Amino acid sequence: MTGPASATAELAVEHEHGLHLRPAADFVRLAARFRSRVEVVNLTRGGGRTADARSLLQVTALGVNAGHVVRLTATGDDAAAAVDALTALIRSGFAASDER
Repeated sequence: MTGPASATAELAVEHEHGLHLRPAADFVRLAARFRSRVEVVNLTRGGGRTADARSLLQVTALGVNAGHVVRLTATGDDAAAAVDALTALIRSGFAASDER
């Protein structure tokens, strides 16, 4: 018997404002579309605190600034899709956030 699927990615956040305000809101909104539990860690700040990707308060409390490296970890049946989508959002520089 195997456990739930999991997926992980580590990448730099290059948005000029990091993972704050609008970018964080877009990140949380996208994470909420998936059934899997997704956690975020700011590796640049030591990686001690883990945030639930569905919580705007927890995500912004990580203090992710431009250039910081984050780790995304998802567990559940759509874990790979969740990590892929969130990674694409971060790599796009949160393009949707800047279009408002």
